[in-house]
Amino acid sequence: MKNKTNETLLPCTLRIFFSIVFPLAVATCCGKSAVDYVNPMIGTDGHGHVYPGATVPFGMVQLSPDTRDNTWDGSSGYHYSDGSILGFSHNHLTGTGCPDLGNVLLMPTVGDLKLTPGAHFGDGYRARFSHQDEISRPGYYEVYLPDYQVKVELTATARAGFHRYTFPATAAGHVVVDLQHGIGNKVIEAQLTIENDHIASGYRRSDGWGGSKVYYFVMEFSRPFDSAGVAQGDKDVEGKQTIGKETKGHFDFKTKAGEQILVRVGLSTVSVEGARKNLHSEIPNWDFNGVAAAARKQWDTALNTLDVEAKDNNLKETFYTALYHSLLAPTLLSDVDGQFRGPDENVHQTEGYDYYTELSLWDTFRAENPLLTLMQPGRINDFVNTMLEHFKIFGQNTLPVWPEGGKETWCMIGNHAIPVIVEAYTKGFRDWNANEALNDMIASTDKNREQLDSYREKGFIPTGKGVQSVSKVLEYAYDDSCIARFAKALGKDDLAGKYSKRSQNWENVFDPSTGFMRGKNADGNWVTPFDANAINSINFNEYTEANAWQYNFFVLHNVPGLIAKLGGDEKFVARLDETFDTQEKIPNLAMIPDVTGVIGMYAHGNEPVHHVAYLYNYAGQPWKTQTRVRQVANTLYTNTPGGICGNDDCGQMSAWYVFTALGFYPVDPVSGIYILGSPLFDKATLRLDPKFTKGRSFTVVAKNNSAQNPYIQSATLNGKPITRSWISHDEIIAGGKLVLTMGPTPNKVFGSAPADRPPKI
Repeated sequence: MKNKTNETLLPCTLRIFFSIVFPLAVATCCGKSAVDYVNPMIGTDGHGHVYPGATVPFGMVQLSPDTRDNTWDGSSGYHYSDGSILGFSHNHLTGTGCPDLGNVLLMPTVGDLKLTPGAHFGDGYRARFSHQDEISRPGYYEVYLPDYQVKVELTATARAGFHRYTFPATAAGHVVVDLQHGIGNKVIEAQLTIENDHIASGYRRSDGWGGSKVYYFVMEFSRPFDSAGVAQGDKDVEGKQTIGKETKGHFDFKTKAGEQILVRVGLSTVSVEGARKNLHSEIPNWDFNGVAAAARKQWDTALNTLDVEAKDNNLKETFYTALYHSLLAPTLLSDVDGQFRGPDENVHQTEGYDYYTELSLWDTFRAENPLLTLMQPGRINDFVNTMLEHFKIFGQNTLPVWPEGGKETWCMIGNHAIPVIVEAYTKGFRDWNANEALNDMIASTDKNREQLDSYREKGFIPTGKGVQSVSKVLEYAYDDSCIARFAKALGKDDLAGKYSKRSQNWENVFDPSTGFMRGKNADGNWVTPFDANAINSINFNEYTEANAWQYNFFVLHNVPGLIAKLGGDEKFVARLDETFDTQEKIPNLAMIPDVTGVIGMYAHGNEPVHHVAYLYNYAGQPWKTQTRVRQVANTLYTNTPGGICGNDDCGQMSAWYVFTALGFYPVDPVSGIYILGSPLFDKATLRLDPKFTKGRSFTVVAKNNSAQNPYIQSATLNGKPITRSWISHDEIIAGGKLVLTMGPTPNKVFGSAPADRPPKI
């Protein structure tokens, strides 16, 4: 509901001003482009945990409003259900299940100076807002704060944020800087220095997720402030510099009606001078509209790599927003000069590549990283070099598990830098030392893996409180299969044989009497009692954020072997059907909020099941995959603030949708095989990068496509009929056209023959 007080509080002169001055001169003049279909508000409600603010693809800076600074649903700092804004901070996580960052918060205010936010509106500088007075689009965010009669506009470059505040006529305008503020973290120490009459600088060191992290900043104002002060808590302190845990500052202005105060802010993990260099390199002047236009152009270029055709604009908006979310992370950590602060907390120098953080590998190895090999091939070698450099400087014999803010969080299980690196190699991205990478993989799995001795010697991990034994065995086995394939590609057959054998350890947790992956005691006997429906078994003993159903199909590297264990094609398909169709309930669903998007025992809001709907193809019944993927896509993704059914997890949830909408999905990313589903669009064209591919574009055409026609009747690839239910990465990057003729009833012949099923690679 629109807040009517906005109209009464906004003076007539300002309403006229806002209506005359075009808020951002970046709109296209000739029809809608891809960027115009993005709605960054999708996923800001419910458990999506995304932010609506301004950033560029993979940028270090995410300049966004903070409506809360804690709670699980406040992991990004913003939740759609909130009605007040604390301020605008410069870095945010996207779609994670843990909160952090929120560094260097600025808030424009009018009236009595308040330096603390307050728990409720009126207690401090916190301000009310209405979604009807809010605009969010790629690279730009705008909101009106009626309590202060201030219009806020934000844009960003890769390493700097740009604020534009339009003030009313006042003798008491302020820009408050709060370095005590953080999202889910506490400040260890912060410094603020007023350098002169328009520049301030400092740093904020916090104790958040992953441990101590520091961000340095420089902020410059478009005109000299009339007065300023530094503070601890809500009390000014003498001088122009302060250091402490409650560091604040205020920059005071006397403004005319409609006067704009601009603030540009550079960030760095290295030093104040690094932040200054980043700022001046990326925002050398005060052209806010120009910076916003450049941000929009970056997004339009990235998003226009995919061109889709459909009559339904809601579908296009859902799709392009998912693609947008897929391009937010990983995020840059290195400065313009290549320096960065690594996981050892020391400063390092890159040589010829950008260093990244926010690598949510347990999530993103499944679909987002594969998507980026098609959408952002120019960054893939940098991602791999980042992982190899992490191993080198961290000094703990491990490739990255989940680096955040440059620090290792050790979050989640497995070591899924391994499939990401091997996938890069198999797809031709090799601007890094492959032998070094293989050595790092071996060290990561043989020296640093939890419960390694048991996994290696017994072939399973005994269950214990919090061990997550079954999930670890399954994920370690997949990592081992990737090492085996990588070693074989490098001509190291002995290593390939060793890890190929170990990759079959999944068989040791398969119980043929129940058909489920189960936990074992140290003596090798099955843990009892057993409840396949219950999440996590007991205290995360066996399963990671899941139940037995949701991990039962995690044998990405050997689906035919899993089919055989379950008794063959028909019994395998029956188990898949039961997963989706069972009327039984998850008895302790409230135990963990990550388990969302539930269909039967399938829980799309968490990653272990993301490949499951595509497994029918392996058993010769791809028409059931075509039904299931449409069911998931059409019911669990919508063009609404609650349109992502679970944490977006740095883009993995969104990447699943992008692939599914295109009509194919990478069940085993390292294999280079994509499993055919049921395209959502009449036509989709991937524009290929000629620096990395032979072809210019790859197009998927779905003839007779509609909600009533989800089933593939026949297919041609580059004009030649095909009956197989998969395509390869090499076929995509060679360019060409896949034409799928769709119909209302299943074609049970297409893809059913053993020769037409996805191969084991």
